[in-house]
Amino acid sequence: MDVYEAVDSRRAVRAFSDEPVSREILERVLAAATRAPSSGNLQPWHVYVVTGEPLAELKKRATARALAGDPGDEREYPMYPAELTSPYVDRFSAAAAQRYKALGIERDDPDRPMKIAALNSQAFGAPVVLFCYLDQTMGPGQWGDAGMYLQTVMLLLRAEGLHSCPQMMWTMYRETVSQIVGADDGLVLLCGVAVGFEKEGVPRLRTGRADMTETVSFIGV
Repeated sequence: MDVYEAVDSRRAVRAFSDEPVSREILERVLAAATRAPSSGNLQPWHVYVVTGEPLAELKKRATARALAGDPGDEREYPMYPAELTSPYVDRFSAAAAQRYKALGIERDDPDRPMKIAALNSQAFGAPVVLFCYLDQTMGPGQWGDAGMYLQTVMLLLRAEGLHSCPQMMWTMYRETVSQIVGADDGLVLLCGVAVGFEKEGVPRLRTGRADMTETVSFIGV
């Protein structure tokens, strides 16, 4: 797959089929992703690949928490700034409304937060979830490295005909995740990434993006 095609076709898929993903493909993707940029070559990411019975158990435990209205574990980092201002809050609100309407959850539904959490805790049906951790001693630069690493992984998944969905939601249930993957106490969960083949017959959502002129300035060109 052409790089431009991979970038253009990558999107957060929220409906996966139960078709299994082979370990061979996952190993090929993750081995290639080691070439992602890394300041000082620290390669700060620690990845746990969960599938099969362990993932089923994790989904079961997390979904039970979600349906019980569990607000989640103490946050190790904020998902978003406490007060988003324009234009960021406008982009966030528009995308959220579009995203969850496509999933059949109306904005005024009083059970909306619980339903969203329950869908997320099922990883949208994905047969594989990658959990990316960083050592708690790492700083903003290394978190940026982890983001570039995960983007590399997601583009390589597209080259294999697979889709993905990064999920910060898993940080809400980080203790449950840790029980399954056995992550060291000194690691911080950045996010999970649901991986699989897209489910057929489900409406495809593609959120909009700001025009390049809103985010890019050319100097001296």
